[in-house]
This record gives sequence, C-alpha cells and structure tokens, in this order.
Amino acid sequence: MKRAGWMLTAVSAILALAIPAFGQGVTMEKVPYFGQPNCYKLSNGTVELIVTTDIGPRIIRYGFVGGQNEFAEIPNVTLKTSLGTWHIWGGHRLWHAPEAIPRSYVPDNSPIEATPAGDNSIHLIEPVEQATGIQKEIDVTLAPTGTHVVVVHKLTNKGLWAVHLACWSMSAMHTGGRGIFPQEPYVSHDQKVTAARPLVLWNYTDMSDPRWTWGKLFIQLRNDPKVSAPQKFGIGNTLGWAAYERNHELFMIRFPYIEGATYPDLGCNNESYTSDQFQELETLSPMVTLEPGKTVSYTEDWYLFKNVHLGDTDESIEKAIGPLVKEATPTPVSEAFIAP
Repeated sequence: MKRAGWMLTAVSAILALAIPAFGQGVTMEKVPYFGQPNCYKLSNGTVELIVTTDIGPRIIRYGFVGGQNEFAEIPNVTLKTSLGTWHIWGGHRLWHAPEAIPRSYVPDNSPIEATPAGDNSIHLIEPVEQATGIQKEIDVTLAPTGTHVVVVHKLTNKGLWAVHLACWSMSAMHTGGRGIFPQEPYVSHDQKVTAARPLVLWNYTDMSDPRWTWGKLFIQLRNDPKVSAPQKFGIGNTLGWAAYERNHELFMIRFPYIEGATYPDLGCNNESYTSDQFQELETLSPMVTLEPGKTVSYTEDWYLFKNVHLGDTDESIEKAIGPLVKEATPTPVSEAFIAP
C-alpha cells in the first residue's frame, strides 16, 4: 500500500505538470468522483471522460460536459468468490474471455498506475493478476474536438505458460435505454444459401421476453429497471458497430471483425447482457494463444450523438442511425487487432 500511495502522489505531480501542455483543446485534471478521491478527468469542452486510479482499470464516466453519464455507476453490487470480493463498479472495463468463475472475477479493487501518454491520452495499467498471471492495460485517447474516443485494450501474459484467451471489452450502460445491433444485409435465397452469421443464446435467454425486438434490419434489447431477470445474446457482427440509446443520446462503438478468425462463445465478437441494474455492450477480439511475455491488443472507437430520435421501427432506426454509422469512423482493422 505504501508503494501505491507513492505511485499516486507521483502521478498527481506528473499530471499537474502536464496540464498546461494540453494545447489542442484537451484538458486533464485530478478530481474526486464515484467515491474515489484520485480520478482523472479528460475533457475537450464537448465530452468528458473520468477514469479511476484507486480501483480498476476503469473508465467510470463518458458523457457530454454537464450531461448524463452514459455508463452505469454501481458501487454496492458484489460477488464473492474464492479469489475475493468482486465489485461490478460499472463503467467500462477489460476482461479476458471466455467467462469462468472465479477466473473472470478477479477483484480490481486496488490502486493502479495512471500516466499521461501524449497530449490527450492516459495510460492505465493494473498489477498482475496473481490468480491468472495476466496484466490488463487500457489506453484512453480523447480527440481534441468532437466526441471521438479511442480505447486500446491490452492483455499481457506474465505467467509461466501459454493461455488461450480473447480481449473482452465491456461497457456497463445506464438503465432505461436500449441496445441496437445490426442484422446482416438482406440477401435473397436465390442469391445466397449459406449462413450469414452466428446468433448465440444463453440458457437463460428468453426470446419471447418483451425487452427484445427481433427486426429485419436490427435487433433491439431494452433495459427495464423494473425487470430483474437477465437476458443475454451474442452475434458474429461483421458490420463492426453497436449502439445504446437513452434519452435521445446515442453511444456508438466501432470495433473490428476479423474474417476467418475464431471468436469466443461459439463465434461471437459482440454480445449484450441486461438486468435491472445495467445493460452491457460487449465486444470481443479473436481467440489467441498468448505465450509468456506476449501481449494482445484490441481497439474500440467510441462516439456520442445528441438529439437522436430513433423511433421503434426498422425504417425509422435506419433513417436516424445510418448517417451516424458512416460518421463514426473506426480504426483500421489491421491496427485495431494486433495479435501476439
């Protein structure tokens, strides 16, 4: 703990010196947030991000300046396993897939390192997970203008043997919204008879639940804070985007799809889970065999849009969201997934 305290003091000094250098419209400052005294806020005057350093790595807030947090904040929900007490916390986090208890639920309740990386970025790195030998890193870069955020996730094998895994990026969204997921483009039976992509269900998935809308162009999964029964599904999303709409604000993720790669959970690179307390937008990298000392890197691009009126039909959603998908430029696939 002494080392952690010294580390945070040093980081504070570094960031204090760095603040005047943010001449391109991005500022960084130390702030208390979410009951955590040592958070850092990045802002370009349009949107702001807050990352934690007393726990994590986590991005606990993303939203328009002075506006709603797109992410859920869940300080008191826990799960006890043989590895300790894991907190959901909320916000954005990095796991390694496939999911298993207790391996996936290594607690992230301790201080992490946080250092500036360039004029508009911050680098977050946790201590090595003693139970798994994996070390997680997240690089967060905010564009000087607009809402674009680049989030680079890294897993490094600090253990003694190879591990078969995938980067699993998870954003716990605030209640009361809905996830939007694109269907594959329609092709008639006369033109194509092979399968388009996987649709994967969990044992507790109920396709008759009214929170689902199975459309021709989009799948919608609504969050209802009055309904606690969980729902989850996954898809092979070749179109590389998913979104969450709440109060006419649209959070969009762009992410890569690697043709021919092996993805977790029977072929999913995009999943969503909902309960009464949050809804998760999840994206996944291909599975890799991570040898000792090697790192896998996986990138998401985030965008946020105001005054988005989707309506409830495929046609109204397509009219509203189609131009936004084109506007939300993704990182090139060759740079978004870097295999070890």
